[in-house]
Amino acid sequence: MKDWYEKSFGEDYLLVYKHRDIEGAAREVKTMISWLDLPSGAQVLDLCCGTGRHSLALVDAGYRVTGVDLSDVLLREARRLDTKERVDWRQADMRELPLDGGFDAVVNLFTSFGYFREDGEQLKVLREIRRMLKPGGWFIIDFMNSPYVRRHLVPASDREEEGQRIVEKRRIEGDFVIKDISISDMHGTKGTREYHERVKLYTRGRLEEMLREAGLMTDEVYGGYNEEVDYDEGRSQRMIFVGRRPQEEKA
Repeated sequence: MKDWYEKSFGEDYLLVYKHRDIEGAAREVKTMISWLDLPSGAQVLDLCCGTGRHSLALVDAGYRVTGVDLSDVLLREARRLDTKERVDWRQADMRELPLDGGFDAVVNLFTSFGYFREDGEQLKVLREIRRMLKPGGWFIIDFMNSPYVRRHLVPASDREEEGQRIVEKRRIEGDFVIKDISISDMHGTKGTREYHERVKLYTRGRLEEMLREAGLMTDEVYGGYNEEVDYDEGRSQRMIFVGRRPQEEKA
């Protein structure tokens, strides 16, 4: 039986998340670059790259980029946008990457983490991030700020996109935030499609603990990509971890 993330990132995902734009990705990448201070030509892995907005912005900024995602639909869209074939696109599960590593940086953006029920499965992702990095290489994990989500969850929303009615219902069950998405054709030709998303609500302390367990060091935690980036548990919408794989100890 397929898990939710194997079903949800298809054609309808492109409709539901149509509002995520190229210009926004470029602004976010500009901020990321200021955090990482990578040299031109550095190798960057965009883990869970989706349609490749950030991968392409990273290439524009002068980096060599590999984009990995599980969804063939999203990768097809990424390749369509990458008209000059500047990114190395790969299809893979983030827990087991068909790559040798050696990256200067790995970025995992917009809550592309916490998809699995068990902490041990999320830990596999963090260990793969470590394996992908050169000693001293940087990572960014951009996650939702769970305390903010718990206090400001919008239970339901309803909108129209391209003649489709999109209803999103959100709830918290234990340590998970769950979104049920219903998409119906307002002309009645396509019927109704149902999707389900589930992400684990990690606190800053727990994620830092898991990063240490995976062999990664956290340097900074930011609350967003705007000018006021300091993380504040009560006000920040994001929880963005920036850190490194430690330099190897000499024998």
